[in-house]
Amino acid sequence: MWATPTQIPIPPSLSRATYGSTSSDKFRTKWSNLRVRASFFDYPLASRIMVRNIPYSLNESRLLKEFSTFGHVAEVKLAKDEATKQSRGYAFIQYTCQDDAVLALENMDRKKLEGRVIYVEIAKPGKEAYDKPWTCGPPPPPLLPPHDDRAAE
Repeated sequence: MWATPTQIPIPPSLSRATYGSTSSDKFRTKWSNLRVRASFFDYPLASRIMVRNIPYSLNESRLLKEFSTFGHVAEVKLAKDEATKQSRGYAFIQYTCQDDAVLALENMDRKKLEGRVIYVEIAKPGKEAYDKPWTCGPPPPPLLPPHDDRAAE
């Protein structure tokens, strides 16, 4: 009496076993090897914010304390100069939820933090976030076997 339910195929982005690995899997593996806790693949696109003009004396734990009031923070990445190991004046904060990131943006943008006005915005994704082809332009023409004029005689 009841019809058997039909199986809906799983899109390639959701199934690696059926369709093989995708280039985003390569990036995910790359990031997991670096032991990065939060990445573009784990959270929604708009859940990472960039905080600019922060005081040079501010450290990651203080940023975590200030911004964790708006939601669960997955990662705080303070940009530092490689040679001097001092702060460069900006940081990235990754939230587990997009709504928390927007709430932090709305409440902390243009606020004073240790005497400096900070600017908060949604962080743009890095180059690894997009699956770009390695080459540009149309695909090359297919290789044809050499034509033998003697075969036509």
